[in-house]
Amino acid sequence: MKELLNKYQFHFKKGYGQNFLTDTNLLRAITTDAGITANDVVLEIGAGAGALTQQLAKVAKRVVVYEIDTNLKPILEENLKEFQNVTLVFQDFMKVSAQNLQNEVGTTFKVVANLPYYITTPILFKLLEETTGLQSITIMVQKEVGERIVAPSGNKEYGVLSVMLQHKGSCSIKRMVKRNMFTPAPKVDSCIVHIQLYTYTFACESMFQKVVKQGFSMRRKQLANVLQQTLGVAKETIHIFLEKQHLPLTARAEELTVAQFEALAMYLQENT
Repeated sequence: MKELLNKYQFHFKKGYGQNFLTDTNLLRAITTDAGITANDVVLEIGAGAGALTQQLAKVAKRVVVYEIDTNLKPILEENLKEFQNVTLVFQDFMKVSAQNLQNEVGTTFKVVANLPYYITTPILFKLLEETTGLQSITIMVQKEVGERIVAPSGNKEYGVLSVMLQHKGSCSIKRMVKRNMFTPAPKVDSCIVHIQLYTYTFACESMFQKVVKQGFSMRRKQLANVLQQTLGVAKETIHIFLEKQHLPLTARAEELTVAQFEALAMYLQENT
């Protein structure tokens, strides 16, 4: 990879969070962790020099790649020239319309990506909110972000990201990855997170999102007080729910499990 980067005089851009993976064994492991088969369409966000793209293309039916840095175009085209099943789109993924994205990936697809750390959360929320047919997400993320994604209730890392993603699918850390596996090496270690998305649709999704986001907006305050302030829900209404869930009336958002947040959303939908 270094020879190719030098050939095209490529310079890493901190603004794009560029940290490329080169270890072939690790790249194969990511493909395995994602459960990619010959029937799968894969969406990759941020191709780098295309090392992961190569491994995905060897296995998947088709790989659609979004890359923001047009300076990588000649490198990617050379690295991927043997693969006829790769579509390169040089565009900022965050600015891609839901319709255009769906047109590229089709009705069912899986996401596999080494995500830029600075934009991991916005990308995850865009995927969950703007796409249909997404089956799973397998991503390389900063170790601390991975720990937040899988954190259980009561844990200090547990928050909006934890609840939102665990509500959408089964989340697990597949493996830890040391910083020296990247070029250039970032300042933190990473991990591979796999999210196997649930197929059902939650009937009170809008209320759920409001309750979770507002509930954690003032972490140190009691949930009843927070929801009264932000959503105008009477304290007594929340207290009744907490009693039914065998939770203290002084409970904070971090004390509720994902299932209890879902139950709260349904309760408020029916009683407010």
